[in-house]
Amino acid sequence: RNLLAAGHQVRGFVRDSSRWTDRPVDVEAVVGDVLDAGALRRATAGCDAVVHCAAMVKAWAKDKTEFDRVNIGGLRHVLDAAKAANARVFYTSSFIALGPTDGATFDEDTPRAAGQPHNDYERTKLAADRVAREAAADSFPIVRLYPGVVYGPGSVTAGNHVVKNLILHARGEVPGLLGAGDRRMSFAYVEDVASGFAAALERAKDGSAYILGGDNKTLLDLFVAFEAETGIALPKLKIPYAIAGLAGRLQRWRAELFGVEPEVTDEVVRIYAHEWAYSSARAETELGYRITSLGEGVAKTVAWLREQGTL
Repeated sequence: RNLLAAGHQVRGFVRDSSRWTDRPVDVEAVVGDVLDAGALRRATAGCDAVVHCAAMVKAWAKDKTEFDRVNIGGLRHVLDAAKAANARVFYTSSFIALGPTDGATFDEDTPRAAGQPHNDYERTKLAADRVAREAAADSFPIVRLYPGVVYGPGSVTAGNHVVKNLILHARGEVPGLLGAGDRRMSFAYVEDVASGFAAALERAKDGSAYILGGDNKTLLDLFVAFEAETGIALPKLKIPYAIAGLAGRLQRWRAELFGVEPEVTDEVVRIYAHEWAYSSARAETELGYRITSLGEGVAKTVAWLREQGTL
């Protein structure tokens, strides 16, 4: 919607056009998959820019190689298709590729802290980020965009886990906060991020990179803001990381044995034990990026959930 409002012609590359229920009438839908290099070439033909948002965004999958095929192989296919079309690429990386920030606030150039990736999503997003950086170093026309923890109105998918957890909390299904709930993360309101993408198409130079983040706040701050809008008290129980990690490990083992999707894994618990705080100053200065405060973003999200009848 933001790209249309900015005057662009938009073509959506989707696996199933019937699932794109809110597709604007002015947008063409092309069916395909990033694993299909031929379909990507057909989809990108005639395009000036490719906004690559497709990824395997899950905490766990029985076939771990699917993360590699989609997150790394898919990017390589996009680069090949864009090269054939003579198009620029705007690649959606992830804050997780920049690494945990524990006690600091990173920007686009901060060296990633030492340590192994926590799960296959982080591992493959890090590897794909290196592919994108190498392409930029080889003068490929690519811009890297790093959204924070995106939340707000929209489909409650694995990528919108903040809103999913708020809904579960409203239903009384969140047992408590992980640890003390005091680890900072970059809460990025979805409309800010979408506007950042549109601004990048207009203003970003090839080879550049921008964090499209938001308020660096804690889980406790999130639930306090939610309580202010709904009156639903924040979780009182604080679950030690060790206990949550043990429960997550058991769920992951069960998943690997029986293929049952885990609600949480020990790998995800370890991610939440870190801080993921980032500065969007470069995007603010060069792209005119604007940050919606966590309080305002939660208020808008709650209003939308009420309109949907979810709250």
